[in-house]
Amino acid sequence: MNVPVRKSIRLHGYDYSRNGAYFVTVCTKNKQHYFWENNDKYKPVSPYGSGDTNVGANCVRPQNRIHLSPIGIAVKNELKKISLLYDGKIKITKYVIMPNHIHLIIVINNCVIGRTQFAPTISRVIKQFKGAITKQIGFSPWQRSFNDHIIRNENEYAAYWRYIEENPANWENDDISFYFPE
Repeated sequence: MNVPVRKSIRLHGYDYSRNGAYFVTVCTKNKQHYFWENNDKYKPVSPYGSGDTNVGANCVRPQNRIHLSPIGIAVKNELKKISLLYDGKIKITKYVIMPNHIHLIIVINNCVIGRTQFAPTISRVIKQFKGAITKQIGFSPWQRSFNDHIIRNENEYAAYWRYIEENPANWENDDISFYFPE
C-alpha cells in the first residue's frame, strides 16, 4: 500500500533558529472552535457578559466583546510564558487567539553566531507550546504542524502586525483553509 508522503512546508535549507521575525499560524484539528466562549462566528458575544476579553490583539471593537474559553485562557497564559522559558531569546511580540487558530509574531534573538546544539527553533517553540497546552487540557486540540512566514523587512512586519490587529474584527470573513488545504 502506498502511503502519501507529507510534503514539508518549511523553507528548505533555512535555519529556523536564525535571528529574525516570523509570522506563525497554528490551527486546531478539524477547525474546531476551542478558544472562544462564543463559537458562532457570525454573532458577537454580548458586551454585557463576563469573561476574559483579551485575545492578544489590541484593536478596538466595542460591539464585539470576545470571551476566551478555558482552553483559550490556557493558550494565552502559555503564550505569555514563552519569553521566560527561553530567557528572552524568543519573544512573542504580537498574537491573537481566534476561535480555531492563533496568529503570532515570534522574534528570535539568540545573540550567537552560528547555530548551537540547543538554539531554539520555531519548530521547537511551537512543539513545546502545543505540548504544554495538550498536557494542561488532557487532549490535543491541534492540527499537525503549523504555517510560518519569515518576515523579511519592516513593511512585512507592519503588515502582519496589522493583520493580527484586525483579525478578530474580520472573523466573519475569515477563511483559514489556505493555511492547511484539505
